[in-house]
Amino acid sequence: MSGGEVAGILVAVFWAILVSFLAVVLVRLAQVLKATTKLVADVTEQAVPLLGEASATVRTAQTQLERVDAIATDVQEVTSNASALSTTVASTFGGPLVKVAAFGYGVRRALGRKDAPVPSPRRTVIVGRTLPSARRGSRRDRGKKD
Repeated sequence: MSGGEVAGILVAVFWAILVSFLAVVLVRLAQVLKATTKLVADVTEQAVPLLGEASATVRTAQTQLERVDAIATDVQEVTSNASALSTTVASTFGGPLVKVAAFGYGVRRALGRKDAPVPSPRRTVIVGRTLPSARRGSRRDRGKKD
């Protein structure tokens, strides 16, 4: 055998190994593609009903949101009406009630001074000493500032 024939045999053997390797790869690739096709079919079978349910849920949520929006609008209207009523009542009765309360307080105060007995002078004992009430000030004079 000559060198060219040996080289030809080696090339033929390597070519056969390469073709065998590629055949194995193609067979495995075909299995992966079958499995992927089956997986996509299964996902499609499960996804279609889920999408239908999700669509129904979104429609129901939209209906509920419309109801909540209507309720919120009504609550806002009631709130503005209550605010207007409160302002009207405060302006109508607020001023006269304050005046009546002030008048009643003045009358009680005026009547209270005439009938109130004059307090007796008190003495305070501090560390064995007695101070007259004039020096420390009477109760009426304590809150007043000159």
